[in-house]
Amino acid sequence: MKQKDTAIKCNVKQYRQTKGWSQQQLADMINVRRQAIYDIENERYMPNTAIALRLAKLFGCRVEDLFTEEEQENLQEVHIVNGEKTPNSRLALGKVRDRLIGVPLRGERSTSFGLLPADGILDRQGEKAKVFSAQQTDKTIIIMGCDPAFELLSHHVSRVSPQSRVHCLFASSDKALSNLSEGITHIAGTHFHNSDEKESNVEIASKKLGKMKSHIIGFSLLEEGLMVAKNNPLGIRNVNDLAQPMVRFVNRDQGAALRTLLDDLLVREGIKDSDINGYYNEVTSHREGAYHIACRVADAALGLRIIADIYGLDFVPLTSVRCDLVIPDDMMNHPTVQVLTDILQSAALMNEINAIPGYESSATGRVIAAL
Repeated sequence: MKQKDTAIKCNVKQYRQTKGWSQQQLADMINVRRQAIYDIENERYMPNTAIALRLAKLFGCRVEDLFTEEEQENLQEVHIVNGEKTPNSRLALGKVRDRLIGVPLRGERSTSFGLLPADGILDRQGEKAKVFSAQQTDKTIIIMGCDPAFELLSHHVSRVSPQSRVHCLFASSDKALSNLSEGITHIAGTHFHNSDEKESNVEIASKKLGKMKSHIIGFSLLEEGLMVAKNNPLGIRNVNDLAQPMVRFVNRDQGAALRTLLDDLLVREGIKDSDINGYYNEVTSHREGAYHIACRVADAALGLRIIADIYGLDFVPLTSVRCDLVIPDDMMNHPTVQVLTDILQSAALMNEINAIPGYESSATGRVIAAL
């Protein structure tokens, strides 16, 4: 039987970052040059047995935890529906007889079609739920936040562990943390903007959660800004242009991280709330703002590049922000949370995140803080 081609994946960087060490600190501890650590982490250099053993002893793990064998990419000929051969596009794949068919997940095809299946039905009194499968419910977790890529994380978890499920519910960063503190969700997604040297995700989570011990793990870097009509007919380039009388704007709701970002930018530019036509017209999600523009009842709204892409809109970038996952320590032993934290370290997830317009995975799986 022909063996599959394999490659060695290096996990040293993740172990080092978990410890909070710099490359120089790690190099000093095992008596090598910093360049050697850089080359090891970037898989340019495979260390000898002695260095590998030193690293494993230092991290308190096995050598095979630091250097894992992975199958190389499985490349197959594919027929692309509608001939949309855009490089690096994410695809939904299926085989029709002997031909692999690929559907590009762009625009409206990147969102779900149809109804979501239920796990139970509320009784006539509206007090109790008829649960279809208690065993399945025990292996289901809830993430609240407003990063659309949480759905991708959910699918990656299901691929690796079919019995595990992740329900993703939309909530502002502020609301997600409130629900986490009240025990309504397993994990909260946050993407507050740093206004100084402090990490806002860490600072706000610490205040919201009080004495609840938690870990904050990086999920994605995503591009935020102004969604505008296709071809940007009003020539909107920055927040200053929102003050033009002809621009109809829709704002995010109070507590939304993007609303806070806008307010900070307006103060910096000396623009008053009342100068913007529609500042007090609020929507509660990125999609709702995009829908207003698509229906031509607004000219600009706060949102993400990926949402603008889905609705066929143009996008004016304002900033990039890191979205983190806040996980209480008592949830870390949940079997599905364990699968999820492993998935955050996987190349498969990182590669897909990098393929989303306006996304980047350099922070994915990195431990940001322990509260």
